[in-house]
Amino acid sequence: MKLSIVLSTQPAAFNALVYKGALETNLAKIAALGYDGVELAVRDPSLLNARELDEIVKEKKLRVPAIGTGQAYGEEGLSFTHPDRAIRQKAVERIKAHVEFAAGFNAHVIIGLIRGKKAESSDHDRVLGWLVEALDECAAFANQFGVKLAMEPINRYETNLINTASEGLALMKKVGRENLGLLLDTFHMNIEEPSLEEAIHNAGKRLFHFHIADSNRWFPGAGHLDFRRLVEILQEAGYQGYLSAEILPLPDPDRAAEGTMETMRGILQ
Repeated sequence: MKLSIVLSTQPAAFNALVYKGALETNLAKIAALGYDGVELAVRDPSLLNARELDEIVKEKKLRVPAIGTGQAYGEEGLSFTHPDRAIRQKAVERIKAHVEFAAGFNAHVIIGLIRGKKAESSDHDRVLGWLVEALDECAAFANQFGVKLAMEPINRYETNLINTASEGLALMKKVGRENLGLLLDTFHMNIEEPSLEEAIHNAGKRLFHFHIADSNRWFPGAGHLDFRRLVEILQEAGYQGYLSAEILPLPDPDRAAEGTMETMRGILQ
């Protein structure tokens, strides 16, 4: 397993991002700390020069394991389950743009908060149907580019759709696309999963990507989670992908990135 950290390519209101903007400067910091990769959080790929970004990433000898998409929801309100069909379709088209962008980096595309929420007055089956329909269309499109989609179970305080790994796996069955899998995140798992070990083992080969953050969403080592044991469980489950730090920039961005590396370097060696 290798280690990466999230970098937002554009300004964002989302807090759990160590670095935002200043791409060349922040990529240099990430590389200097010894990270293997950088997960790019991208609101709108059309606002970026993918070729220039790829050149900078390669110059720093980093790899991009995944592309985050949640800012399209947080900043623009796009979601797969919005009551307005036009907005749902915009969300699908945006993810297709993320897919084309990700293909150039051989990266996964993360499906996080862009899945949206179910309003209290909404019919659950109808909303779930919208989600399945959108994922099916996006996964079929992504398959043409050899790109995998990683659905992230997110805690109940941020969404009421797909909170646990088991719910995510049930959704995979409804969609029926092999390039649709899971992203598990230790922060969300610590809230929702009865057993982190069971969730990881049940995900098995459908585990495409993995986020690390401690119980308080600070860097690993700043809370109570046992990351050495988590790495052992991932190894037992056959996971060979990246561990990507999606953490709060506390006490400050550089210390958060350094703290992650200090904790994880000794575990991964």
